[in-house]
Amino acid sequence: MPLFYSLLLTSILAYGVSVLGQTYSIKDLGTLGGSFSQANAINATGQIVGTSGTTGTPGGAFIYSGGKMTNLGTLGGSSSAAYGINNSGSVVGYSTISSGYYRAFLWQKGKMKDLGTLGANYAAAFAVNASGQVVGSSYTRANLEHAFLYSAGKMTDLGTLGGEYSAAHGINRFGSVVGYAYKANGGFHAFFYDAGTMHDLGTLGGAYSTANAINDSGQITGQAYTPGNLGAHAFLYNSGKMTDLGVLNDVYSEGGAINTFGMVVGRASIKNNTGYLVYHAVIYSNGKAIDLNRLVPAGSGWILEQATGINDTGQIVGFGKIHGQNHGFLLTPQ
Repeated sequence: MPLFYSLLLTSILAYGVSVLGQTYSIKDLGTLGGSFSQANAINATGQIVGTSGTTGTPGGAFIYSGGKMTNLGTLGGSSSAAYGINNSGSVVGYSTISSGYYRAFLWQKGKMKDLGTLGANYAAAFAVNASGQVVGSSYTRANLEHAFLYSAGKMTDLGTLGGEYSAAHGINRFGSVVGYAYKANGGFHAFFYDAGTMHDLGTLGGAYSTANAINDSGQITGQAYTPGNLGAHAFLYNSGKMTDLGVLNDVYSEGGAINTFGMVVGRASIKNNTGYLVYHAVIYSNGKAIDLNRLVPAGSGWILEQATGINDTGQIVGFGKIHGQNHGFLLTPQ
């Protein structure tokens, strides 16, 4: 482990992660003219990316910066969505092309670039690091979805854990990649890919897991099934160990994003007054899931459903319902 990793990890463990007493202001990000929006990621400077309904204009992928939501357009098709952004403002996601097929894109300085595929007519990008390396998934010539790493103009197939399918969801500044991959027995597990090798991260006792994000100290978050596959819980993977981050009042939770300090956000299921399961946005602190709906001003009108990104200042993005519509939100610590 590089010295930077060791020093940073030591400071994180010494400091701990707690949000006790923390509250947040909330901002509605609005839309591109349609009825919905969804925020998917935020960088260190507070730029946000996601997808939004539009009013007839091709696109949907957006960058929100300086209080303004801008449509990133498409690769010639009718729709697009943005899922990742680095601190330089490079954005990745997917867009349709004129034929209707999906392509992974990298957007930089106002221009959207098609990253190609692994051989068939589908690719989508989900994360980009400081060096401009991009990860996602693409169909191969055999029409199997595989995780890819795009670097120096080339898309590389990362393979699987012995099965047929995989997808990459996160990458850190050192080029370490996480996602999920199928095994020969048909189950899928979270993976960590580094230096040409895909490592199985295991589960919380069940048959399945997936990794969604990795920070620069190598901490990983995602979701893993529990014994008997009776539930699926958010996890934090650190120093070779997968730790259960808990749930709210039900059996499902998921870690969707993690910042430098090991703060994890995501979602967890709850049983509402009618007995139906719904999801609420959560932040995980000291091994517990905390409902973010409890940490915003009372009477805000929001139901926060999922948190999808968190930066090192503690700003959180995601989506939920406001006035009956699905909109992206920005939470800022108070």
